[in-house]
Amino acid sequence: MNIRIGIVENENLYSIALQIILNNHPNMECVCAVQSVEDAITFLPHKNPDIILMDIDLGSGKKDGIDAIRELKSIIPSTLFLVITVFEDYNKVFEAIGAGELGYILKTSPPDKIIESILELQNGGSPMSPNIARLITQSFANITNLVVKDSYTNLLSKREKEILDMISNGKIEKEVADELFISVKTVKTHISNIYTKLQVHNRVDALNKYYGKFHS
Repeated sequence: MNIRIGIVENENLYSIALQIILNNHPNMECVCAVQSVEDAITFLPHKNPDIILMDIDLGSGKKDGIDAIRELKSIIPSTLFLVITVFEDYNKVFEAIGAGELGYILKTSPPDKIIESILELQNGGSPMSPNIARLITQSFANITNLVVKDSYTNLLSKREKEILDMISNGKIEKEVADELFISVKTVKTHISNIYTKLQVHNRVDALNKYYGKFHS
């Protein structure tokens, strides 16, 4: 069964490019493409997409893509959200995650990375562009004396704790793999297991839950 995907993007040429990328994939189809928050709220719920690709900056309207995610989550809670944007701003990233997005990649990502991110999201992952992942994890790396919550001390394996500690210090998956002499795929598997054990869906929630809430 094809992955049904909606697009919320106000740049017409980029929206068309996304539609071509999706419709050329044998297991994906674009079921709806809109350019504003208002149209997203009006039309996307009727299409009930599996995943929505959401830009944050949707023009001059009062509401942006983050507002759209919040509203759509209440209407179609089973739909997953992948932010595709030009923003690398710390506050925007965390605001989007708080609104309920599960992935965050940049518009500069090549077509194969977009496809890979959609598949990862559909399979329970939390895809992020490396520089976005680094931005998030470095926010923890800048905090001294991280303390693990007692309730989670024995929940993770030694290797999982090691990987989560490396992530909290700003390492991305490739760097973790190189340092531990394991494959990136193995790192992804460990991260997936960490998410399952902590009952979270992304790096920020995993770090928050394991080390406790933080304030920037």
